[in-house]
Amino acid sequence: MAIQKKTQISIDINLDENNIPKEMKWTAPDGGILDMKTKAILLSFWDSENQESLKMDLWVKDMPVDQMQLFFYQTLVSLSETFYRATHDEKMTATMRDFCDYFAEKLEIKKA
Repeated sequence: MAIQKKTQISIDINLDENNIPKEMKWTAPDGGILDMKTKAILLSFWDSENQESLKMDLWVKDMPVDQMQLFFYQTLVSLSETFYRATHDEKMTATMRDFCDYFAEKLEIKKA
């Protein structure tokens, strides 16, 4: 099958003198995103040859802990939804959702 279209997502990271992210922006033209500021990025890739995930976790040094906790909570909820769409495994998805509820409860995160 021939490639119909090619697109690009880019991430620009400004580092401090210790190579710690100070500012990050991302662009996804097809999604209407242009130089959107962000304070954290969790990015995973699947290496099918080695059967392992490769990941990049970055956050700016001034990101507040409460925002990082909420970011992780929302990411975990999103991953459980993605897991269901990819596998249709209702039992494990329910278990993941239970963990998300537990996570939010322990961190006293109010769910929206």
